[in-house]
Amino acid sequence: MPNNHAAKKIEVNGIVQGVGFRPFVYNLADQYDLKGEVANTAAGVSIHIEGTPQGIQAFEADLAAKCPPLAHIVEISAEFATVKPYADFRIVKSRGRAQMSTLISPDVSICDDCRQELFDDYDRRYLYPFINCTNCGPRYTIIDDLPYDRPKTSMRHFKMCAACQAEYDDPTNRRFHAQPNACAECGPHVSLYTNRRKPVDSDNPVKKAADLIRRGQIVAVKGLGGYHLVTDAENSEAVIRLRNRKMREEKPFAIMSADLERIRKYARVQPAEESLLSSIQRPIVLLQKKAAGSISEAVAPLNKYWGVMLPYTPLHYLLLDQGFAALVMTSANLTDEPIAIDNEDAFERLGDIADYFLVHNRDIYLRSDDSIVRHS
Repeated sequence: MPNNHAAKKIEVNGIVQGVGFRPFVYNLADQYDLKGEVANTAAGVSIHIEGTPQGIQAFEADLAAKCPPLAHIVEISAEFATVKPYADFRIVKSRGRAQMSTLISPDVSICDDCRQELFDDYDRRYLYPFINCTNCGPRYTIIDDLPYDRPKTSMRHFKMCAACQAEYDDPTNRRFHAQPNACAECGPHVSLYTNRRKPVDSDNPVKKAADLIRRGQIVAVKGLGGYHLVTDAENSEAVIRLRNRKMREEKPFAIMSADLERIRKYARVQPAEESLLSSIQRPIVLLQKKAAGSISEAVAPLNKYWGVMLPYTPLHYLLLDQGFAALVMTSANLTDEPIAIDNEDAFERLGDIADYFLVHNRDIYLRSDDSIVRHS
């Protein structure tokens, strides 16, 4: 063993699971020719590295300075360790502990790379409503236990096909160890039903749902953190019907448009508001109404503001790709009730509100409603 060979044990705490942190560590170790292992734990991420002191020092500096954009490091502790030695660097099976203290990433809006693939008819995930990678997609709402690994999420019911598994195992792929990784062959899928639970036969349930919305129907759509009640924001009759069925007399509905260009046709958007709308959190942002616009006043009666958001899931983009100026996208519940997240519960509670249900078979474990922001 060379005299200049050293080892360190590093513990990292914060939002470091479900954000591509272990693949980042793997590639960082490879960059500095270090050996060892990295694992998720109930407290965060545990790393053992071996190599030259110079390589270890550079690794530690980059660990904090160049971590993935979705990661948030709260604490790093390091101590010298015994050289074992290791033959290579690897991602190993996660280790649980009695006390759980790590943070979990929130769900993240679809990234630009995935959105480009979504609408690329040469891509194998073309129009797939559950496209994601290590930089985007569900996290918080699908987790059942820690550490964050696929068997402890609602994705455990979907075994990756050979192509998805190859991506998951490839350190150069942005889906390397992406726990929700899936495609149309092996992953979740959407289905369309009437409010009496009768399947609607269609080769493209999302497009069919959009056609129904365009005809004034109300569709309950299962998303990331729960169901939304969706209808055409330009259709006053449909919006009023939704308001009556939901027993919501005046409180504004949130609306969603495909892009900022469409939003600017009916609302004033300041630079700070544009930044909020485009952020990965995709909150509902209160925007001042323009005098002229096609959005029904029934969406936000007697109010100077619209509550607007941009799409944050592939399914949203697919619905809005059908030419809508905006869709009402309001929480699927009656007043003062929790948002529906379970398919059976949704049919029971929303059957008298929605005309149709666009559902999927990936379970939601933790409900999460849309946040609201007003810039002042």
